[in-house]
Amino acid sequence: MPTTYAGITGTGQVTNLIQTAWDRLLEFQLRAQPLFRQVADKRATQQTQPGSSVVFQLYPELSPATTPLTESQDPDAVALGNTTMVTVTLQEYGNSMLATRKLEMLGLSDIDPAMANLIAFNAADTVDVLVQTVLAGGTGAQVLNESAASGVQSGTTVSTLTNTGTQITSRLARYAAAGLRSNKVVPRRGNLYAAFLHPKVSADLRSETGAGSWRQPHEYSAPDQIWAGEIGQYESFYWIENPRCINAQVGAGSGASQTRVFNTYFMGSQALAEGVAIEPHIVIGEVVDKLKRFRPVGWHALLGWALYRPTALYQANLTSTLQPNQ
Repeated sequence: MPTTYAGITGTGQVTNLIQTAWDRLLEFQLRAQPLFRQVADKRATQQTQPGSSVVFQLYPELSPATTPLTESQDPDAVALGNTTMVTVTLQEYGNSMLATRKLEMLGLSDIDPAMANLIAFNAADTVDVLVQTVLAGGTGAQVLNESAASGVQSGTTVSTLTNTGTQITSRLARYAAAGLRSNKVVPRRGNLYAAFLHPKVSADLRSETGAGSWRQPHEYSAPDQIWAGEIGQYESFYWIENPRCINAQVGAGSGASQTRVFNTYFMGSQALAEGVAIEPHIVIGEVVDKLKRFRPVGWHALLGWALYRPTALYQANLTSTLQPNQ
């Protein structure tokens, strides 16, 4: 029989001494690395003056001179055609937080470094969203979709998340590379173009089997990339997985009756132009209240983007077997 003692002092007797412990080191939510701004590789180098917008111009090419010259005649001069203009409108962006002096003194954890971290990431996150919005909705960029019946289809304008395509294939990537080369687009890294895709779309590409697929040559020549889940360089592209790639439910109805479509981007150099008057930066605001109790921190920027060479960008609207309709 167990022994029961009288007059015991336990946790039930001195409840004031038993307290909940808190970890004072707070962590942040999981974050995706900002990536899209890197594609804005066309910037003003000889800007005339500050302005609300920046206008870039491209010269038109001359028509090939295929007629032989006559020995005794001076050929006529050819007039230069008018330039094509691309306008980047600058917009002001920013965000701020305001902490009280009382919170700084009484809070469980130091709030100032946390606010600075949150503001800094909010700036990077916002810029990435703004750049992708231009890529996804830019006039003149080309759409690629694929169907089992008719193969790869191309369009002339981007229609964001309105096409319910099938899963990504190597054939689609080859078509995009051929289109970029046909458009005389300069690669972004050596002889490689860039491809941005959602991880759930990437999984379909790496699951593709059979002749002409990603998986078959990797099983024999680079099995380490299969183990690591890397796409690496393939079909004239270096591939970047980005969970920020726009995706949404499209089609009639709701929920399972719709289809989730993911944006995938294939691009070369100078697809996107950027104008900057003020780079995104952290601002420690002035304390202006009478008792100096309110301490602001924020970020501020004045910049904008526009498609510069639409022929240097292809967009594919694709589904995923990992998340087909939710």
